[in-house]
Amino acid sequence: MDIKFFVENVAEQFMDTDPSNFSPQTKFKELDEWSSLMALAIIAMVDDSYHVRLKGNDIRQSVTIEDLFVKVSMML
Repeated sequence: MDIKFFVENVAEQFMDTDPSNFSPQTKFKELDEWSSLMALAIIAMVDDSYHVRLKGNDIRQSVTIEDLFVKVSMML
């Protein structure tokens, strides 16, 4: 699994945020567009793209996109 591709997949969930704002170190919950619906969108994207089921607690415990990447990688 490639972190660059994972970051791009996360960025695609944020319709109103410029993709250039995303990197592995992006603190995604600090973005203006972040909401509980965005959390559900990310959970669905991970399920569809990686066949991994994240839970709300996985999102709560993650600070950066890289944190999410590590969690998903560990569940593959």
